[in-house]
Amino acid sequence: MEKQRNIILAVVLTALVLFGWEAGVGYFYPQAKTPTQTVAAGGAENATKPTKPTREGGLMDAADRTLEAKDLATELGAQGRVKIKAPGLSGSINLNGAIVDDLVINHHRETVEKDSGPVRIFSPYGTPAQQFTQLGWVGQGIETPDTNNPRTWIAPANAVLTPSTPVTLTWTNPTGQRFGITYSIDQNYMITAKQTVANTGGNAVSVKPFAIVNRTEKTASLDTWNVHSGPIGAFDGSVSFSTNYKDVAEASTINESGNTDWIGFTDVYWMSALIPSGAKATSTFRSMGNQIFRADVVYEQSVIQPRTAQSVTTKIFAGAKEHKVLDAYEAQGIANFGLAIDWGWFRWFEKPIFWLLTKLFSLTHNFGVAIILLTVIVRGIMFPIAQRQFASMAAMRAIQPKMKAIQERYKDDKQKQQQEIMALYKQEKVNPLAGCLPMFLQIPVFFALYKTLILAIEMRHQPFVLWIKDLSAPDPLHILNLFGLLPFDPPSFLAIGLLALLLGATMYLQFQLNPAQMDPAQQQVFKLMPWFMMFVMAPFASGLLVYWITSNILTIAQQKFLYSRHPQLKAQAEKDAADKARTAARSK
Repeated sequence: MEKQRNIILAVVLTALVLFGWEAGVGYFYPQAKTPTQTVAAGGAENATKPTKPTREGGLMDAADRTLEAKDLATELGAQGRVKIKAPGLSGSINLNGAIVDDLVINHHRETVEKDSGPVRIFSPYGTPAQQFTQLGWVGQGIETPDTNNPRTWIAPANAVLTPSTPVTLTWTNPTGQRFGITYSIDQNYMITAKQTVANTGGNAVSVKPFAIVNRTEKTASLDTWNVHSGPIGAFDGSVSFSTNYKDVAEASTINESGNTDWIGFTDVYWMSALIPSGAKATSTFRSMGNQIFRADVVYEQSVIQPRTAQSVTTKIFAGAKEHKVLDAYEAQGIANFGLAIDWGWFRWFEKPIFWLLTKLFSLTHNFGVAIILLTVIVRGIMFPIAQRQFASMAAMRAIQPKMKAIQERYKDDKQKQQQEIMALYKQEKVNPLAGCLPMFLQIPVFFALYKTLILAIEMRHQPFVLWIKDLSAPDPLHILNLFGLLPFDPPSFLAIGLLALLLGATMYLQFQLNPAQMDPAQQQVFKLMPWFMMFVMAPFASGLLVYWITSNILTIAQQKFLYSRHPQLKAQAEKDAADKARTAARSK
């Protein structure tokens, strides 16, 4: 009766996890869906309800995307812009406010389709996807270009900002203070802005330089327990992931303590940040209402005497969180910039796995093949442990008669039974947990690969073979809709693709090679486990399934080899299989 209860309990728990899985996957791995409009009583159409962000972010509402395209055509087609042309970034600077509000990332596409166009990171004020950087001054008793008084700046004729041609914008107020911003750009994603005030008037003036990043939450990527998206910064040499958009919206203003190394906003793959250099600065996150947020850097007030000038320099990062690029900027003096990628507490292990994966990619030029080679290396390192595992299994099989005798002798005294079994293990020098060691050792590797696939932009849109065009995304073909031939998308817990099916099949074959469990309840659980894992893993990144399938195949080959080294285990496995076949035949 107790064994039957165990079997029923295992089936019930499996069903609960399986059918509750869609809700969990929908939270941690949401896919972009077309949002719906709501109509209020009286027939007036309300604004579209906020749509849950996806892992990559971007505008989810079709109306917003249409409006964004229209607004961009209007804003970017107007006069008064200085073009930006660099290997990493392209776009323009708006002379009305000297605002950097038009940037696309040249090295990365919007979607997996090759003609989808570059990723846009900055959009002008008032557009649905607004995100921009603005610099200015707050003055006392004089006119200054600030966020409320942007002014129209003057640029040199035919100026174009490139890595070899900086551009200086100027504006002069009526009292003789000349303001200038010199923009320069590198080969990647860093713009350097030098703000200068020259006082040609007759009196000393006081000004506070500032820089801001302004963005909407509409385009934010999903913020989850293991990947941060939202406000980010490094203060006194420590990177902070603790603040999210909701915190800023509730507090209205969050003043960050300590010296500001850098501050801004991050998505999973993209980031915009301000890096003050030289002068001391304070920083703040602000909620501007209507899902608009701002990160401010404000420098100390300066008194500028007549016929003198003062400058302050701010670096602006706007681009992809490529680990080599971030690490290079950190080497140039930006504290902990490489940690803008949210590796978490286990980065000491995740980063070496990522390093090895990228090295293998440099040899194979295919991340799918690199994942397979990584699996071979991991299994090769663990092979000696697997040998000891099988030796322990052989020893366990050898003492089975003695264990059955103890269980029969002390069947009414469970405590004494356990004591005698432990004494038997010690006497025969058998470790019953040795068989679990290879599985536990693979968990850090699996988790490191999981983090790499969801974090590293180097894995984004990386194809493998045939239909697998993005290893960081789930298998796009599903069996239930005949691989896209039928016009419906199955729910995530039924979205079984070929990779998930291969995972279940290879795990089933692997379990079939294992010696049969003594406990019938355990046997039933092991029968269900491969198909349970097939459903659980189907919505995860294709690269994870490639890793697990390869690991299963290698484990099967390894088991075949080790059975040849331990014939008693093979004989017992064949006997167990024959016993199961006879039992099944009698039950019919």
